[in-house]
Amino acid sequence: MTLDLPGHGVAASISASLPEIAELVLDALPREPVVLGGYSFGARVALHVALRDASRLDALVLLGASRGILDPVERAQRVARDEALATHVEAVGSDAFLSEWLSQPLFSRLGPHAEPETRSTDAAGLANSLRHAGTGTQEWLGARLATLDVATLALAGDADTKFTLEARAIAEAVPRGHFATVRDAGHAAHLEQPERVAARIEEFLS
Repeated sequence: MTLDLPGHGVAASISASLPEIAELVLDALPREPVVLGGYSFGARVALHVALRDASRLDALVLLGASRGILDPVERAQRVARDEALATHVEAVGSDAFLSEWLSQPLFSRLGPHAEPETRSTDAAGLANSLRHAGTGTQEWLGARLATLDVATLALAGDADTKFTLEARAIAEAVPRGHFATVRDAGHAAHLEQPERVAARIEEFLS
C-alpha cells in the first residue's frame, strides 16, 4: 500500500504539518498492525506516525530519515531556505524546480533512475509541503526516540554521509533499532540499488 502524502500526487491540494500528516496516515492505514516504510520526507512522516502510535506498527523501515534540527538558529535558517524554495517553485513551475532539485550532489548517483513519470507535478502542492512540513518546521525528535517501542531499521546509502550518520544515530537511540547501509548508493538508494535495499529490508523483517 502506498500513500500520496500532502503536497504530492492526488493529495497535492492538502496542506498539513508533520503531526497532522501522521494523523492522516494513521487514518488511512489498515487497522491491523503493518510494517511502515518511508524514504526522505516519507521517512520523517513515518517517524512521526510511529511516535504517535507505535501499537499500529509491526516494524518501521526508514531510508534517508532525519531527526530534525536541534539548533534553533539552524532550524530558523532552514525554515527561511524552505520558504525561498517554495517561492521559487511557484515562480518556475514543478518541472524546472524538480530538474534543479535532482541536480544537487545529493542525487548525483541517481542518473536515469529519476524518471519524469514518478515526479510530483503540482507546484503549489510542493511549495506548501516545503512550508508546512519541511525539515525546518519539524520538532527535534532526538529526545523522543528512546520511547519508540517498535523494531526499527534505519537505512542509508553508504555514499550518503550525512544520512548515514543520521541513520546510525536513530538506530542507536531506538531501543530495538537496527542500522544498515546500502553499498554503492547515495540518498535515493531504493532507486539506485533496489535489489540491495530489498535484501536489507527482507533480512531485517526475517
